[in-house]
Amino acid sequence: MAVVASAPGKVLMTGGYLVLERPNAGLVLSTNARFYAIVKPIYPETKPDSWAWAWADVRLTSPQLSREAFETRNPFVEYAVQYSVAAAYATFDQNKKDALHKLLLQGLDITILGSNDFYSYRNEIQRCGLPLTPESLATLPPFASISFNTDDANEGNCKPEVAKTGLGSSAAMTTAVVASLLHYLGVVKISASKDHQDRKDIADLDMVHKIAQTAHCIAQGKVGSGFDVSSAVYGSQRYVRFSPEVISSTQVAATAVHLPEVIIDILKGNWDHDRTEFSLPPLMTL
Repeated sequence: MAVVASAPGKVLMTGGYLVLERPNAGLVLSTNARFYAIVKPIYPETKPDSWAWAWADVRLTSPQLSREAFETRNPFVEYAVQYSVAAAYATFDQNKKDALHKLLLQGLDITILGSNDFYSYRNEIQRCGLPLTPESLATLPPFASISFNTDDANEGNCKPEVAKTGLGSSAAMTTAVVASLLHYLGVVKISASKDHQDRKDIADLDMVHKIAQTAHCIAQGKVGSGFDVSSAVYGSQRYVRFSPEVISSTQVAATAVHLPEVIIDILKGNWDHDRTEFSLPPLMTL
């Protein structure tokens, strides 16, 4: 069974650098641009001798990127996978851990797709002889390839030029991967409802938020304000950041402590951020 989860990009309307320090608030809007993560098993069944394995196969693909793009590490995906699996081991009892181990032995096949709005297709549009307008951008297919989005694309040996538009692609991607993995592994059950008042999975969203925030901060090597991940999980909001200590302490512990134990401390930590749901008035769009 495949699990698909998505997370939106963001635009910080007010707050600027002030949101980096408590108790300053920022107003952040989630966008229509989304990252999608699809998780399914690599193998249809567990091999008889696989119980002796101490690892799980992970296959990561993105149809938008060429093969060369995955010759280098992607720390955001790596930490998203590590922390999501560790969260499962940290919260499951022994029976569930046995089932989790069996599931992991089937491998994790992860596919990532990002909306075109996260990337600049300026060169591609110009090569097609089209004007640089939103209408020209709309002519591109969904999840358009960025493998040859460079000036020397005709040479056939170029690497992807990933020019971003500043909508929080790494945060949206990390959140989508974490949400899909946690749901696939049985740690959370994410609702498909878009109505916040009808949602009954707030505790599960909180779990996704804590794991995604931690994975994103560790991957980028610093503890940022976290408004981009928060909006990727909860949507548009008025946001006051969490105290950095809730994550920074794990940066030291992760080097000397078993990862599931680190995750337990993260989940039990004092996440003192403040968020208030926010939306534009009816019929108003940006």
